[in-house]
Amino acid sequence: MIRSELVAAVAEMHPHLSHKDAERVVATVFESIVQALADGRRVELRGFGAFSTRDRDARIGRNPRTGEQVEVDAKRVPHFKAGKELRERLNPGG
Repeated sequence: MIRSELVAAVAEMHPHLSHKDAERVVATVFESIVQALADGRRVELRGFGAFSTRDRDARIGRNPRTGEQVEVDAKRVPHFKAGKELRERLNPGG
């Protein structure tokens, strides 16, 4: 599912919202998650999962085109852990 399909699903599920309002809802949710992660906070959506960040150390990488070694800076990367209900819906009976 892509973002436009998500907006369409929200608009369909809530007919009192215009398409533009549904876009604002989706954008606000995404922006809130991104801002919380940027601030170093964790975002937990019960039954769905939790978004957090992980630190990656600096390392020596390799340019795949030339084979040349390059330095890769330390960075924070997003991480998602699926919640119990999501895992159970993906793997019923198991």
